[in-house]
Amino acid sequence: MLSAEAFYRLAYPAMFLSRQLEERLLELFRKGYVKGTVTSSAGNEATAAGAAMPLRPGEDVASLLHRDFVAHLLLGATPYQLVCQYLANAESPTHGREGNVHHGNAASRRMPMMSHLGRMLSVAVGATWAARRRDEDVFGLAIIGDGGSSTGEFHEAINLASVHRVPVLFLVENNHYSFSTPTELQYRCKNLSDRAAGYGIAGKTIDGTDAWEVYTTVQQALALMQADPEPMILECRALRLQGHAAYDKGDYVPRERLQEWQRRDPVPAARRRLIDLAGYGENDVAALEAEIEATIEQAVREALRVPRPDPKRHSWTSYRTSSRAQAAPFVAAKAKNGDAVRMALNYLLEHNSQAFLAGQDVGTYGSAFKTCKGLIERFGQERVMDLPICESATVGFALGASQVGAEPILEFQFADFSTEAVTQIGLNAGTWYFRAGQPAPLLMRLPCGGGLTVGPFHSGEFEGLWSCFPGLKLLYPATPQETFEALLAGFYDRNPCLVLEHKLLYWSRSGPIDFDGNLAAVWRPRQYTEGDQLTLVAFGAMVHDAIAAAGEVGGGVEVWNPFVLRPLNLDPIRRSVAKTGRLLVVQECSSAAGIGHRLIGQLFCAGGHSLKCAPELLAAPDTPVPFAPELESFYRPNPGKIAAAIRRMLEI
Repeated sequence: MLSAEAFYRLAYPAMFLSRQLEERLLELFRKGYVKGTVTSSAGNEATAAGAAMPLRPGEDVASLLHRDFVAHLLLGATPYQLVCQYLANAESPTHGREGNVHHGNAASRRMPMMSHLGRMLSVAVGATWAARRRDEDVFGLAIIGDGGSSTGEFHEAINLASVHRVPVLFLVENNHYSFSTPTELQYRCKNLSDRAAGYGIAGKTIDGTDAWEVYTTVQQALALMQADPEPMILECRALRLQGHAAYDKGDYVPRERLQEWQRRDPVPAARRRLIDLAGYGENDVAALEAEIEATIEQAVREALRVPRPDPKRHSWTSYRTSSRAQAAPFVAAKAKNGDAVRMALNYLLEHNSQAFLAGQDVGTYGSAFKTCKGLIERFGQERVMDLPICESATVGFALGASQVGAEPILEFQFADFSTEAVTQIGLNAGTWYFRAGQPAPLLMRLPCGGGLTVGPFHSGEFEGLWSCFPGLKLLYPATPQETFEALLAGFYDRNPCLVLEHKLLYWSRSGPIDFDGNLAAVWRPRQYTEGDQLTLVAFGAMVHDAIAAAGEVGGGVEVWNPFVLRPLNLDPIRRSVAKTGRLLVVQECSSAAGIGHRLIGQLFCAGGHSLKCAPELLAAPDTPVPFAPELESFYRPNPGKIAAAIRRMLEI
């Protein structure tokens, strides 16, 4: 721990650099060089500097906000990089892809920011947990504002960290306004740190305008975490001397209050402490400030010379190329889909020491459908983890863990519950590679579909929802072989992969598994029958109903499963449609909820001229899945309905 004199020798230059650099960026914004906006850390520098200085860049995990400019500088960012990010030029750290006030570097464990602020916290928890799991003596710093502390994932992340004893310091920057909303309209407790008692952890509130107090308190917190690894909440009462961003005048702050805040400005206060404690004279400080201003001007000049991003040379992909093409072969003479899931999970945990399985009731209970039975006895609770009911934080936790070498496998009890994590899956994990340039290898399992009489909240598929997000991969197997292959391919891929597992198929059908280890060959559509009269496309449980219907009608029907629903590869199916001239797509969910219309649109655009009749989509009514067996049986397509549709189209 530094002495006060040594601390201010480092802290004041960083705080002054942050303040002046942001002022320069605001000037560039007003002149039109910076688009978007500029956020100001003015009033928050003491909190950000005091919190960041105890951390080790590239080792400890940090999740910072846009008003933590000085913390980014202390943890490895250069003025030039930050200016380039604001300008969104060709040398922007995010290649002009990410918002210019969103800074970070996932490769250096400075986790990228997203606007859904609460969702950043669980990422820091997962990264810190994964590093500790590798015997790294690291800590996490997860910063949130007073407004963000009202989000659900604030609770989820802290509760998860508390239950699993992850040493993350949750630092609340309370600047008394969430944009324009004052704190009295956000919460009723006296201090936000009072909430720590509900999680069984320590909490403290301090003066966030005193950089030394912040620094020493954070050092003390880290020492406590070292002795007893568990999280802590630290509320820093800071200030916001300017509006929320460049477009905000901040006139909702009473003039008297703003004047009082200006008298407490932490940057001049730190300057006075540098002179009083460190023996600097006025001329010494002025020379130091002049040197910093010269550094800023040089960074700005160099950044302004950088050309704009060239769209033609830009990499327009949301997917990281996966280099692994081969895995160990596996053979099972006979298995059901549920067996295939358990065999695949056992295979992955056995062959990959950094793999872990997490979810609700996946441990001793063996998961809701017993697909994880016996795994905790073999691999232990560190690798087969029962987590609290916090689907969103679970995905954030896994995303963070994936950035520190862990290889997560997540199970949602039901696909319906994955909707609790739409932001984390679709907007955070799905965009991670595009924004951060780092792979996000997550395997997510979604038991889905109807037929078991479990009603609207346990019977959805949601392939239509998840196929809308770039950066996600989506596989929907129908046989034990496909199920085993899908889980292995999804795990070894370097992108977030969701595998839909139809619950009705878990224990109803059997087949062999003969996996030759060729991962690249998994990513292809699957053909089940041959014919020249009609192409029938189905997935999930509808594959088996489609095969049955094709057999009932007699030859001529070619049954296909796209298998990979995102990104689609329809070339073999296009050739089939060109041959048969007829296209029928069958999906279990309603027409609006699935991807059937998208399949028809893409196939029709490619070969519409050769069709003998209009393509058709056979789907469920546009309602949730009903509960009563009689209603659910009518709701879902079945072999009889499919056969009737085939006969009708063949007569045209």
